[in-house]
Amino acid sequence: MFDTVLVANRGEIALRVVRTCREMGIRTVVVHSTADRDSAAVRAADDAVQIGPSAPRRSYLSVPAIVEAALAKGADAVHPGYGFLSEDPDFAEVCTENGLVFIGPPAEVMARVGEKAAARAEMAACGLPMLPGSAGTVDSVADAVDLADRIGYPLIIKAVAGGGGRGMTVVRERRDLVGAYRATRSTAQAVFGDGRVYLERYCDQARHVEVQIVADGFGNVQHLGERDCSVQRRHQKLVEEAPAPNLPESLRAEMAAAAVTGARHVGYVGAGTFEFVVSDGRFYFMEINCRIQVEHPVTEMVTGVDLVREQIRVAAGLPLSHRQTDLATRGVSLECRVNAEDPERGFVPTAGLLDEFLPPAGPFTRVDTHAFPGWRVTSDYDSLLAKVVVWAPDREQAIARMDRALAEFRVGGRGIRTTVPVLRRVLAEPRFVAGEHDTALIANLRQPSAAV
Repeated sequence: MFDTVLVANRGEIALRVVRTCREMGIRTVVVHSTADRDSAAVRAADDAVQIGPSAPRRSYLSVPAIVEAALAKGADAVHPGYGFLSEDPDFAEVCTENGLVFIGPPAEVMARVGEKAAARAEMAACGLPMLPGSAGTVDSVADAVDLADRIGYPLIIKAVAGGGGRGMTVVRERRDLVGAYRATRSTAQAVFGDGRVYLERYCDQARHVEVQIVADGFGNVQHLGERDCSVQRRHQKLVEEAPAPNLPESLRAEMAAAAVTGARHVGYVGAGTFEFVVSDGRFYFMEINCRIQVEHPVTEMVTGVDLVREQIRVAAGLPLSHRQTDLATRGVSLECRVNAEDPERGFVPTAGLLDEFLPPAGPFTRVDTHAFPGWRVTSDYDSLLAKVVVWAPDREQAIARMDRALAEFRVGGRGIRTTVPVLRRVLAEPRFVAGEHDTALIANLRQPSAAV
C-alpha cells in the first residue's frame, strides 16, 4: 500500500480523499492555491503545498507544479479527484514517467474513451446501443448540415472535451443549426482548449441514468448498480439517487451488463461511470466518466462500498475487495447539491463571505462539504458548497428525510444565495415524488419565491 498520496484537487472531494486515506493509514499531501490556503482539506491533510495563485490554470491545472510538489514531498501516488486534471491522459502519463502512480484508469484507456466522440466509436464497436449521431467529430458547417438532415431534429451539439454541462447546445430547427454549431465550437475552444464537436439525436422526454463500475488489474470488472441523475439545470445535475426509480428490472440488468461489457472492451482499471439516456423503454450509451463522480456517495450509501478506497486499492495493485455476488443494493439514497447559485436569476453563481454555515445532521444523513463559517466563496471555482446525502429503507422516507435535512441547512453571507429553495421544490413536485420525472423537470418548475 502507498505511504503518501498527493491530492491534486480542492474542495469537498479533496477532503473526501484525505479522510479515506487517513482511515487506510496513508499520509496525505494536499496542493492548494493562494485562495485555498486555509481550506478544510489543507487543515485535514498531513502536509500541504501552495502551488500557485487562485486562477486554476496557474494552480490546479499546472502539471509541472503538481508533479514537483509530489516529488518534493515523497508521494508515491497522486489522486486527481474529479474535474481539473482527473481525465487528462497527458497528466496521467507524466505522473507515470516521474515514478508516481496515477489513481485512475491508465493513460491509454483515458485517451480511448475520455474524449466523447472516441468513446461513442469504442462502445459502438462492442455493441452498446447508440442514439443516431456522428461517427466522429464534425469539422465543417457543410458536414454538420448534411449530418443533421440525416439524424433529424431535435439534436444536440457536444464538445468532445466538454464537461460540467458546458459545451452542449440543443438545436430544434434546421435554421438554427449553423449559428449553434459555430457558437458551440467557439465556446469549446475558449473553455476547454479544444473546439471539436460531434452531433447526436436529442431526446426531449428522457432520463439520465448512469452505472457505476469498478475494475482491477486482474481482469475483474464489477458494477455497483445505477443512479438516476435526471434532475438537472443547464445539463448539470442537481439531484441524484440510487437506485433509479421506476426502472424495469430487465432494463436495469441490461444497462449494468452493457457497462461491464464496455469496461472490459477497453481494458478499464479503476472506478468509472457509464452514462446512458433512457427514453421510451430503451437505453442508449452517452459517455464514460473516467474518474470518481460527484454523486458517488449515493452508490456508497446503498452498497456500503467506499469507492475512493477501492480506487486506491486498485491503483496499489490489489484486487477488488468484493465479488459481484457480494454486492447488493439496500434501501434508497438521495443526494442534493447545495450550490452557491441564485435560482431566481437562472442559477448564476454567487460569491461572498460565509457568515453562517450550519449543515444538517440526524439519522442516516451525510454532508460532504469543505465550507465553514468565515470561508470565502469565490468565482474562480465550481459553485458547489455541499452535498447533502440521505439514506432510508424506501424512497418515500428518503424524500422526507432529505426535505427535513434541507430545511435545517443554514447558510448566510452577503451576496450568497443557494439552490436549497429549488431543491425543496423538486422534492415536493408530484412528478418527482412519483419517480416519473425526466431531464426537463427543472425547466418546468415555477421559480422559487425566496432564496436561502
